[in-house]
Amino acid sequence: MLDSEPMLETQIVNKDGLPPPRSRTLRVAVLMVLAALVVAGIVFWGINARIQTAAAVKETTQELAIPAVAVIHPKPGAVKDEVVLPGNVQAFTDSPIYARSSGYLKQWNVDIGGHVKAGQVLATIDAPELDQQVRQAKATIQQTQASLDQAIANQQQGKANEEIARVTAQRWQNLVTKGAVSRQENDQYQAQYQAQVANLNALEQAIAAARSNIAVAEADLGRLQEMQNYETVKAPFDGIITARNIDVGALINAGNGGAAQELFHVASTARLRVYVSVPQADSRAAVPGLKSYLTLSEFPGRRFPGELVRTAGAIDPATRTLLTEVDVDNASGELRPGAYAEVHLMIPEGSRALILPVSALIFRSEGLRVGVVREGKAELVPVILGKDYGNEVEVVSGLAENDLVISNPSDSLASGSTVQVVNSSDVR
Repeated sequence: MLDSEPMLETQIVNKDGLPPPRSRTLRVAVLMVLAALVVAGIVFWGINARIQTAAAVKETTQELAIPAVAVIHPKPGAVKDEVVLPGNVQAFTDSPIYARSSGYLKQWNVDIGGHVKAGQVLATIDAPELDQQVRQAKATIQQTQASLDQAIANQQQGKANEEIARVTAQRWQNLVTKGAVSRQENDQYQAQYQAQVANLNALEQAIAAARSNIAVAEADLGRLQEMQNYETVKAPFDGIITARNIDVGALINAGNGGAAQELFHVASTARLRVYVSVPQADSRAAVPGLKSYLTLSEFPGRRFPGELVRTAGAIDPATRTLLTEVDVDNASGELRPGAYAEVHLMIPEGSRALILPVSALIFRSEGLRVGVVREGKAELVPVILGKDYGNEVEVVSGLAENDLVISNPSDSLASGSTVQVVNSSDVR
């Protein structure tokens, strides 16, 4: 029995030396499970890689969809003690001269460039029809005066008749009281007296009407005589004749009949007006009494002193500027109306302007704009420019020194669009 125990511990094998079928099946199952796990791992890794790649592509696409912009800070310019603005030189008083009397031009006395004094005769108009109307008006006055004289004479006669009728009526009234005459006869004389009184009142009304007719005739004569005085065209003020649009024999129409009917143009140039639009940023300094001077290209190195005398008192909403008037003495006559000038306004408290490259400007239909990045979004800000230095310009209104200005904005840039700053570390 002891010899048989080792035989029980010996592995059972078949005649070919292989394990039994059950053990082999278990091993195959394990290998298949391991293979399935490997395949599942490979598939999971592939899907996860694709998901990560798609997410990265989406993120990159979104980032690329946000426009990248380079920004700069406006450079502070030099402290300015004056503002240089364009201005148009105008005559202090400028007036077209029209005829008030119709007729033919008899003569003209002053040509363009001539200096005239107030009341000086510029031209004479021949108006025979008007002269005839004046003579007719004078005759009408004489006629109405004669009618008045006749009415006064009739009034004197009416007074005499009224007095006789009054005395007669009084006598017959006394007689009828005494019973010497009949009441019928007395009533007749009383009625005659009342008729004379009414006639006298009518004569007095005729006198008043005649006097009114004389007043009307005299007024008409005065009107015609005033029109007759306009046959002589005179200068309304001291100045220079800047235009003459008529010649001898030309038909003149009374009144403002259009440009062709303008006889002369007179401008007072001893003192000139220059209208200047001051930007809103400098409008507080533009007060009456502010000293200034003019420079013109035809007078290099010359300065013509002036003074700001008045302002419009309100900012123009279209241009955001304040209209001001600068007066300049021109007793020498060197400056001419209509000229272009640069007006230098002396600001009492110097202010600092900002400098931007020209490439930062955006020209839109609504006006000049500059792109500014605020809280990750672009904003188009209206600005007002000062001096132009070629590659750079001076900005006098609309920006602050700490604004992030887009240096090269695209034409499609719009307010409110998200942008990505690419050189934030380089911004000063």
